[in-house]
Amino acid sequence: MKKRLLISLFLLVLSGCSSLPQVSAPPPVAVPDAQALQAEQARVRQVLAQLEWGFSGRVAVSNGRDGGSGRLDWAQAGNGFSARLSAPVTRQGWELSMDFASGQARLEGLQGGTRQGSDARALVQQSTGWDLPIASLGDWVRGVLASDASALQRDGAGRPLQARQDDWEVHFSQWYDAEGTRPALPRRIDAVNGQARVRLLVDQWTGWEP
Repeated sequence: MKKRLLISLFLLVLSGCSSLPQVSAPPPVAVPDAQALQAEQARVRQVLAQLEWGFSGRVAVSNGRDGGSGRLDWAQAGNGFSARLSAPVTRQGWELSMDFASGQARLEGLQGGTRQGSDARALVQQSTGWDLPIASLGDWVRGVLASDASALQRDGAGRPLQARQDDWEVHFSQWYDAEGTRPALPRRIDAVNGQARVRLLVDQWTGWEP
């Protein structure tokens, strides 16, 4: 009953959000040549070398029965990250922060006070009822996959289009082209794990300004 109430409150926070806009079809699947794969490896190295970065965007979540959408603001530094999910008008929502040194996550903004735990994904799921791939999202949103990711498909530039990692099937539906000091980065990501679905559309990046 308590978890159901938290889910209802979470949906209420997000109920004022509009759905994500339609976007164009993803690039076609291709077999990149050696030069494209080398360029993609260089892109990943550049991405990982940037320790302070962030983004603002829109996120939609569903568990097969309930769903909602809202704004997501993510800020990351070398020692951790903070992610705030909120309704665009009321700005109500919750904030998850993770300290890499201690391995502790904090979830604030929900009824009942602050919650803490060592597993960010489990903390969010237990508190809100939503299964979100928190540990991997910071990498996926930059187009970075774990070494054990499988079923990998790429475009002609070597960038990932689809992969399976940690029981999630991840689709990189749109990419921002490289611009200035910013490398090519995903614009839209869709992740599915059973009935759990997450769709993320990045509106703005920070950390790679000229």
